[in-house]
Amino acid sequence: MPETHKAALLPLIQNHEATVCVVGLGYVGLPLAIAIAAAGNQVLGLDLSQRIVDAVNSGRSHIEGIDEVELERVVATGKLVASTHFDDITAAQVAVIAVPTPIDEYRLPDLSYVRAAIGELAPRLKPGSLVILESTTYPGTTEEVILPELRSRGLVPGRDVFVGYSPERIDPGNEKWQLSNTPKVVSGYSNDCVELVIAFYSQFVQNLVPVSNLRTAEITKLFENIFRCVNIALVNEFQQICDGFGIDVWEVIQACSTKPYGFMPFYPGPGLGGHCVPVDPFYLAWKAREKRVSTEFIELAGRVNASMPLYVIGKVNALLNSRQRSLNGARVALLGVAYKKNSSDVRESPAIRIIELLQDRGAVVSYHDPYVPMLESPALQSNPLSAEFLAAQDCAIVTTDHDAIDWGLVLQFSPIVLDTRNALGRLSPGGARLSGGLVLDQFNDPLAGEVL
Repeated sequence: MPETHKAALLPLIQNHEATVCVVGLGYVGLPLAIAIAAAGNQVLGLDLSQRIVDAVNSGRSHIEGIDEVELERVVATGKLVASTHFDDITAAQVAVIAVPTPIDEYRLPDLSYVRAAIGELAPRLKPGSLVILESTTYPGTTEEVILPELRSRGLVPGRDVFVGYSPERIDPGNEKWQLSNTPKVVSGYSNDCVELVIAFYSQFVQNLVPVSNLRTAEITKLFENIFRCVNIALVNEFQQICDGFGIDVWEVIQACSTKPYGFMPFYPGPGLGGHCVPVDPFYLAWKAREKRVSTEFIELAGRVNASMPLYVIGKVNALLNSRQRSLNGARVALLGVAYKKNSSDVRESPAIRIIELLQDRGAVVSYHDPYVPMLESPALQSNPLSAEFLAAQDCAIVTTDHDAIDWGLVLQFSPIVLDTRNALGRLSPGGARLSGGLVLDQFNDPLAGEVL
């Protein structure tokens, strides 16, 4: 029976004749659905949002970084169809789950989207189907959430249904590393599962990296992002150390980067943003507690990074005090609110937290971001960047170093700038004093004093 199911499914995949269902059409699911369809497969994209489904069926993307020409092509040829109805998947032989895995208000993993997805899929899957989870999660999720739901429907994993896990590696806005040329980790519940998963992804990914089991693949994605989180926390703490000594941290990093071995540059900033890096450490820390394993180092890194918005507020307060100004009633503008440069993504953006902290302290806050025309919470609209807008502020904070921002204008007309990204330092090394205004090209300035 298992060989019969595998023997029937493998040629369908290899010949691009399998119908594929992608559950979740967000930052991960939509590019995946397009790539699968572009490889010649029939794809059904499922999403609970009618707005997203309507946009996709019209050939329009609701997220940045999507090749809309390719999207329009696969939609026009009928290779990609979006829907909100799970009953439409009954013809699918392959299902890929790419739904969000956030943390709740207590920083605990929220797998409700994964549970809902497999809960809808399991009763509709036919024997001989392949199910792959792509959502970032803690080790053991596939075995503890996906497999029991399949078994409860009478489907035996590895015999009646094939199961795999392949963590997404999507970097929004990265023009060099796309889905097709980024090496992809793959795994399966059994050898037959792995073989089918490899056959599926090899249609549109150039380099696959098989690992021995599901848990290894799950923890691989977590460690990739925890590695970044820990090193960013280290450089954020080092930023504060350099501040105390009046040392330019950016110059230090530049000097260290000349070493041809044993050093990898990371850069300080106002905090961490995005869906993965700020969230993934808490997934592993939570699961490790179940195993009675300490994760003090990881949790400390999370606390350091989470404290950076408050550190920024302390610097702003000290700068205003140096001009005999109070933060209460001060006009403060943020330059960039996305969590990364040249992006409109504001998920977990530290700029949002900085705005909230400023408003809590009575500041009159505004912002400019060429990629983010408005914010829902807090409710603000982007201001056009002009000499008048900059000159009207008591302080400007560089929170995202978009290439599209006119940093020369910022340098010329801002009375005070706190640059958390070294945007002005790159523009004018060593800082500058123009029109009697103080311009900081990084955090560490002697006038800033101690953090409050």
